[in-house]
Amino acid sequence: MDIKAQLLQLKEEIKREVQDIFDEKVLNEIKVKYLGKKGLITSVLKSLGSLSPEERKEVGQLANSIKDFLEETLKAKQEEIEKKKLEEILRKERLDISLPAEWFEPSASHPVLTTLKEITEIFKSMGFTVESGPEVEYEDYNFTMLNIPEHHPARDMQDTFYTSNGMLLRTHTSPVQIRSMLKKKPPIAIVAPGRVYRKDMDPTHSPMFHQIEGLMVDKNVSFKDLKGILKIFLENIFGKDIPIRFRPSYFPFTEPSAEVDVGCTVCKGKGCRVCKNTGWLEILGCGMVDPNVFKAVGIDPEDYTGFAFGLGIERIAMLRYQITDIRLLFTNDLRFNLQFRGIE
Repeated sequence: MDIKAQLLQLKEEIKREVQDIFDEKVLNEIKVKYLGKKGLITSVLKSLGSLSPEERKEVGQLANSIKDFLEETLKAKQEEIEKKKLEEILRKERLDISLPAEWFEPSASHPVLTTLKEITEIFKSMGFTVESGPEVEYEDYNFTMLNIPEHHPARDMQDTFYTSNGMLLRTHTSPVQIRSMLKKKPPIAIVAPGRVYRKDMDPTHSPMFHQIEGLMVDKNVSFKDLKGILKIFLENIFGKDIPIRFRPSYFPFTEPSAEVDVGCTVCKGKGCRVCKNTGWLEILGCGMVDPNVFKAVGIDPEDYTGFAFGLGIERIAMLRYQITDIRLLFTNDLRFNLQFRGIE
């Protein structure tokens, strides 16, 4: 059989072999069989040297046309195989939109989140704006500029999470007050909600918890203004009949300083285990901004005064919803969370 006849026969064989193939692996084997270095078409072309120049040209053109035919046939078959694979996937993954939807039981807002939102909204209604800052903080912002000396127990390693680069996880949101006073000029009225971190873990303490701190700076701001703001806040949270008292206290960044107690929400002041039979619950710390803090941020304490306060969100949530163990707030147990459905 001459070379031309061999090539035409190979073309017919290619048609027959490719026609009923729907497997990519077999398709690649056919490609190698005919077009590979040791393929049938390659073997036939090796004998072109025995032909005359005229015959060689004619047979060469035929061989190239058969190679083109094979490549096009294989490409078309490859596309056909991929189309069938896609159709099979779509058939298996077909979505029947006429089927009834799955029912998901609605969850509930977490009591800490609900309490935080409510507290923030109360202060916003009194003209405070909301500020935020980084949770990994400079020691200067967290301690030094807040008039907390190097020997103060709050700086001890057992209380503070220090990082390897000399920074720390903020122990309160007070650094946000520092950042705000550095970038803003009085009058300033802000609240700073957020997560804070301390090395503490028991039924009433968590190593991570939420705080909201407030700051007001302006001319002639007094302790009377502080008491008025906090009274409005506490009555909004616990009701207008809640007893409130201020006790002298000490904080490095305020002078004078006070702690604020409310009447026990569990026993209504009669005395119980929650309030240690005193009838009162400590709720927050506050005071007038210490002049040293103003000097650290470039505010003249002769011209401006201000007050600051801070409270733990978890503590407020526990009192409002009669939660006895702070660890319940971090269990991620939906049964616990669903108890508060409808309080948002």
